[in-house]
Amino acid sequence: MQHAFLFDEVAVLVRHWFEIDLEDSHLEHGARVELRLVEPQPRRGSESAAQRIVVDRPVWRADLFDRIDGTPGAFEAAHFHPHFDGVEPSERHWAEDVKATPWSWLATQLADITGVAAAGGARLRDPATANEQVGAAADAIVSAARGRAAPLCGTPQQCYAWTRDTEAAVHAMLGALQRPDLLDRDRVAPWLPAGA
Repeated sequence: MQHAFLFDEVAVLVRHWFEIDLEDSHLEHGARVELRLVEPQPRRGSESAAQRIVVDRPVWRADLFDRIDGTPGAFEAAHFHPHFDGVEPSERHWAEDVKATPWSWLATQLADITGVAAAGGARLRDPATANEQVGAAADAIVSAARGRAAPLCGTPQQCYAWTRDTEAAVHAMLGALQRPDLLDRDRVAPWLPAGA
């Protein structure tokens, strides 16, 4: 399940995410917040017609993650991706304030969404309006992210329920592990085929 906050030029997507490290098979999960651009669409139909909404190009991502083998709520794996190359995120960026005060850090990013977008290579047509719109919704966005934080997902079944739509991505991670012998198979059991 994802929450989508749509504005004139940008959208902020919030969800729970489950990640398997490809090098050592450790597991991470928590709130993922992603900034994307809203693509302008031609008007269609009558004055009352539903209009097409396209939210595609990713610009920035924050992964406010815990390690499953770590301390719940410690944000030991919290990081962000300041830009994308097409649909692929940049390398992880680690900042102490992302781990120490993730919700305040997120609110600060949302308060300057134009700066975040510019750092991600996106130039907005009306930056003042984008800042005003996203800033006005910042509390609701942070609240949605807090509602998908790692400590609220204490069982493999809950994580699976919140990330069921990412099954193909989890299977891709499982197929690319360098150390599958280190994998916590009990924790990933909901994503595995029966009898695997």
